[in-house]
Amino acid sequence: MKNKTLLISTALITLLTTGTFGTLASTQNTYASESGSAQLVTKDKQGQQPPVKPGSGGFGGSGTINQGTSANTIDSDENKKDENYISTGDDENALRVKGAKVSLEDIEINKTGGSTSNTEDGDFYGMNAGLLATDKATVNIKNAKVKTTAQNGNGVFSYGEGTTVNISDSEIYTTNDNSGGIQTTGGATMNAKNLNVKTEGNSSAAIRSDRGGGKVNVDGGEYVSKGYNSPAIYSTADITVKNANLKAENSEALVIEGQNSITLENTKVEGNMSDDKGSSSDTNVHNVMIYQSMSGDAEVGKSVFNMKEGTLTNNNGDLIYVTNTTSEITLENVKIENNDQDGRLLAVLGNDASHGWGTAGSNGGNVTLKAKDQKLDGKIEVDTISTLNLTLSGSTEFNGTVNIVDNLENGESVENNAEVTIEEDAVWNLTGDVKISKLNNKGKINFNGYKITLADGTVISE
Repeated sequence: MKNKTLLISTALITLLTTGTFGTLASTQNTYASESGSAQLVTKDKQGQQPPVKPGSGGFGGSGTINQGTSANTIDSDENKKDENYISTGDDENALRVKGAKVSLEDIEINKTGGSTSNTEDGDFYGMNAGLLATDKATVNIKNAKVKTTAQNGNGVFSYGEGTTVNISDSEIYTTNDNSGGIQTTGGATMNAKNLNVKTEGNSSAAIRSDRGGGKVNVDGGEYVSKGYNSPAIYSTADITVKNANLKAENSEALVIEGQNSITLENTKVEGNMSDDKGSSSDTNVHNVMIYQSMSGDAEVGKSVFNMKEGTLTNNNGDLIYVTNTTSEITLENVKIENNDQDGRLLAVLGNDASHGWGTAGSNGGNVTLKAKDQKLDGKIEVDTISTLNLTLSGSTEFNGTVNIVDNLENGESVENNAEVTIEEDAVWNLTGDVKISKLNNKGKINFNGYKITLADGTVISE
């Protein structure tokens, strides 16, 4: 996320300290204190929000929950079938379900117009979405067709703790910016089965979450995004996907921010991040990004990425990039297709902080990577302010190198940058010289004429 930094006035500090602005204020005030200066970090989110453009809605959020209005509202328990819900108004949902248990079958939702006055109110609270479920509603949707053409026109939006959307056998199509397919925020739940989701705008992840996160469970279906900064999944939640196809045609495939997760099983994933049109392309080009933006949208903590079986296809840049966060990554029997031979298998690096991702020189990544019954090919690089604990187990075969590289911002080096453990039956085939901190080998290493140099100066070779 590119973050704009503003000095906080005395009055605003008072508001933040008293918690008037809720989670946003609390999180950002904590960050300001930790950084040692009074700063308010506002959002210009990589993967979710493009730079401000003439005519687009405001940024920063309204400071309170603002969901706008609704052309149609259901606030009592009932069943609806063969209905058509339409909206053309500004800041307006086509349909809002509020605090009720509702079943919707064979319905159509068309959000065909209406501008947004504040994109973050749309991102956080569901303003201008096609369908918004809120106030602890439970909504069961089957055989629906949802189309939106307005900015902030998220297709189906689940907001707030106690709110649950169960949607199956439906189509969702969004065409404008900031318009995800399914969106979950504020601690809500989204359960999706056999959906066909397509998004065309920028900052429009097919499976999208934002401030407050929640739980998202996806089974089956096709999820395709076409815009820039529009991954197939953007996670500030706990997101599980099984038996689905995910594709980002002009963006990284997956993004995890902060203390959140993505778990994939038997799922095909493909990404194709732009070299110059992604909002963080100037920092790194990648297929999977795991980071902490410091914007307040995600709690600071361990990011988790688990993938079992399925296919992970990279068309541009590094396969996995981790910066300014602690992360646990598990890969088990995943078919990896890396179509960029110059891209690293894994890059664990600090960044220059130009996007607000921590402080340059002390914003490295800390990664535990476990590979089980996995074929890995390529280079792994860990800079001197980052750490990696790599374990190869089962029938894993790693053809590649691991190396500690200098932090580009001349940050203070940490100890034990890179530790590699090879369990029994696992194999490491070196494709070049290696520089790591520590090696635990119970398996097999084929040196192929190369050597491993440890931090204490020990050189290991055939």
